[in-house]
Amino acid sequence: MVPRPLAVDEAEPPHPSKRSLRGLDWFIFFVADIQTGFGPFIAVYLTSQKWTQVDIGLVLSTGGLIALLGQMPGGALVDAARSERLVAGLALSAIATAALAYAFVPVFPVVLAAAALHAAASCVLGPCIVAMSLGLVGHAGISERLGRNARFAAIGNGMAAAAMGAVGYLWEPRAVFLVTAILLVPTLLALSRIRPAEVDPDRAHGGTVVLKTDHAPADDVRTVIRKRPLLILAGCALLFHLANGSMLPLMGSVVTMRSSQWATVTIAACIVVPQIVVALMSPWVGHYAQIWGRLPFLRIAFGALVFRALLFAVVTDPYLLVAVQILDGITAAGLGVMVPLMIADIMRGTGRFNLAQGIVGTAVGIGASISPTLAGSLSDHFGSSVAFFGLAAVAAVAFTAVWALMPETRASETPAPETRVEVS
Repeated sequence: MVPRPLAVDEAEPPHPSKRSLRGLDWFIFFVADIQTGFGPFIAVYLTSQKWTQVDIGLVLSTGGLIALLGQMPGGALVDAARSERLVAGLALSAIATAALAYAFVPVFPVVLAAAALHAAASCVLGPCIVAMSLGLVGHAGISERLGRNARFAAIGNGMAAAAMGAVGYLWEPRAVFLVTAILLVPTLLALSRIRPAEVDPDRAHGGTVVLKTDHAPADDVRTVIRKRPLLILAGCALLFHLANGSMLPLMGSVVTMRSSQWATVTIAACIVVPQIVVALMSPWVGHYAQIWGRLPFLRIAFGALVFRALLFAVVTDPYLLVAVQILDGITAAGLGVMVPLMIADIMRGTGRFNLAQGIVGTAVGIGASISPTLAGSLSDHFGSSVAFFGLAAVAAVAFTAVWALMPETRASETPAPETRVEVS
């Protein structure tokens, strides 16, 4: 007889405990704190150590290149692992080691190795967070869970940026990296609150159909990269970050030339305001994406980017520029939830969810790395207003591609939360 799949209501849904869910909340919060300790603080610290801009640029470029090339291998590694908690813990330890290397041995070979270590660890840490979320709550609950993840990440980013800035100002830039390393302790404590038995490894990798007597293999890489919706999403993400990657830095340069006295305050406000919007909106976005579908929120996120670029081209008042950044918060809330959610939809049942995250992450990295060169070239030759109009044009192409090509990925009938289906 032909094997009969179990009915969807025969599969047992996941029942994560409050302890595990709260542990994931705080884990995401502290990871955001740790990651904020890097980024622009590296340039400030190395400049204070009398490094040349060439050497600083080489360190940052090396880290960026490894972060770009490591996206797909990092996702594949998480798919191969049977414990995302262990991989996440090792990645965090590597990042703390890199922070200590920055603080205590600021010589070129050591710092270069630390930048490479941090970038490589970050390539697996991001997929681990989403994989643990999926492993805990299943596909039926991942939409709202991703919204909650974005809220705690935004709160962590905002609070850490203010705290790190104060630490660097009151003590010395080196202290930022010491605080980053110390934050490893509460982060690992939060990770330990997530019960291993509640993170289903098959569900965390996107789920596979299994026989009662054996596990079916996950789809191979060629099958994954032939999925048209995934490739469309990756292409749209590339165009999005090609437009978005240099928008705030370019605006910062313009503000500095117009009024250097208020430039730092304006940029700080432009960073904090979107984080507040993300923290407020993300859970709402995650909830209603399960009801209304994914595409409306993805289209709003891409459309807001177009308007933001156009407003940056014509607005000069610093207070209005900060207000424009509300659009960045709307974009970040929509994109931050929809991209991993749509990847989870597309990759359901393949066992290659984290590899797919790496594919889209690579596209994001390519767009973000080209964006500063594009914007800088346009600004140098034609002025900042033309540069913003150029970025708006790229954003408009991305919005058109989403509208015309990207299909809705939410199933018309939501299957059971459990991703493994047994066949008798």
